[in-house]
Amino acid sequence: MLALLLLLAGCGESAPAKNVAPPGYQFPALTGRVVDAAALLSPADKSALEIKSATLEKATGHQLVVVTVASLGGHSIEMYGVNLGRTWGIGRKGFDDGVLLIVAPNERKVRIEVGYGLESALRDEEAGAIIQSAILPAFRTGDYPRGVSAGVDGIIREIGIPQRKAA
Repeated sequence: MLALLLLLAGCGESAPAKNVAPPGYQFPALTGRVVDAAALLSPADKSALEIKSATLEKATGHQLVVVTVASLGGHSIEMYGVNLGRTWGIGRKGFDDGVLLIVAPNERKVRIEVGYGLESALRDEEAGAIIQSAILPAFRTGDYPRGVSAGVDGIIREIGIPQRKAA
């Protein structure tokens, strides 16, 4: 199955990051809402994604972090994401409402991981659909910034403020 990853606490003011990776893992530092360790994004792309994530958090409290990595270090993206999430702690404590979008271009992997508090809003099937329809088409043409942005937009559509239907 395709993968994007969610983590559990600390991008905003909600909770401090633990900052201690488990043995055998090397993670980039959590420096903000977008951690582009694989250098896929321009400063303008990164800024636009940070604004989207900050807007989501201000409106809902949910934290969304995008991370690109040069390597998963021989780990599956699922285990990498779980351990990264535990180390960084994305989402509000007690709400477990964080989402992590992980892109590992060298291994050709992408994953959306969702905290338990958001699983009803963004189920595995929906995350898979975002990956298949929004992210992968852009990645296949080598346009990582467009794919990441489309993935973030898809995540926000699912977990953001519910849209009211016009009367």
